Amino acid sequence: MIYGGIEAGGTKWVCGIGDGHGELLESETFPTTTPEETIALAAQFFRNGRALGGVGVGSFGPIDVHRASPTWGQITTTPKPGWARTNVVAALRSALDVPVALDTDVNASALAELRWGAAVALKTFCYITVGTGIGGGAMVNGEVLHGLLHPEIGHMRIPHDQARDPFDGACPYHGDCLEGLASGEAIRQRWGRPGQELADKAEVWKLESEYLALGLMNVICTLSPQRIIIGGGVPKQSSLLPLVRHRLRELLAGYFDAPDLKQAGAIDRYVVPPTLGDRAGVLGAIELARSAAQHREP
Repeated sequence: MIYGGIEAGGTKWVCGIGDGHGELLESETFPTTTPEETIALAAQFFRNGRALGGVGVGSFGPIDVHRASPTWGQITTTPKPGWARTNVVAALRSALDVPVALDTDVNASALAELRWGAAVALKTFCYITVGTGIGGGAMVNGEVLHGLLHPEIGHMRIPHDQARDPFDGACPYHGDCLEGLASGEAIRQRWGRPGQELADKAEVWKLESEYLALGLMNVICTLSPQRIIIGGGVPKQSSLLPLVRHRLRELLAGYFDAPDLKQAGAIDRYVVPPTLGDRAGVLGAIELARSAAQHREP
């Protein structure tokens, strides 16, 4: 049996076909435009003569992940123009007539890294993506973490020294939350250029590493993950993760009596990039579909 997966990002959608063993058989990427146009392109990709066991979607959010909710399957209060209250699940079900599974894009990436990547054999870890926005998914005792809604790691509040950084923040809801200060959009607004054009500006990455380390400190204190995986476009700047690790060790201040945080060099294996790279999201979405289909079997 083969399954479809969609990494439904705010900038682009990645659609893929796989058999649930960690390999992409086919994929296609296109920009995220209007809901109608974007979902139609996804449906066209999956309709191409394939018999699918289901489709999984790892979506940008916030989304309603609770099946008992009357708005299950909707993207809810997103600031992305035109996408608030879009019911992605209903639209894909109608277009494809197959079961559709849904979770956040970061939870899907976490699921893929658990199966085939940097979190194999771990029970509790976090996957954080730093791109246009910032999102975070978590596995706790081997299960994807849901609760009241789903984790919104990007919207935690962190210290903001206005004298050092007078930028008010890019988040339309919270201003200077973690996403508002450290996302790719925050970098673009603060410095006037996207991060990929600022690789040689040390002050950009020193400030960025400060904010990300503060966010990771909160995650460690709250969820006690066995590893933190950081994906997305912003961490592809080669100097960033070493700076984050260094600053994070300073912030931890020797409090946590754990070898992964205290032994020399261990933090390099604790805060890591995704083993699956840019494929994590779509592979995780395929796994959402496979897992949902398996649990429906008698």
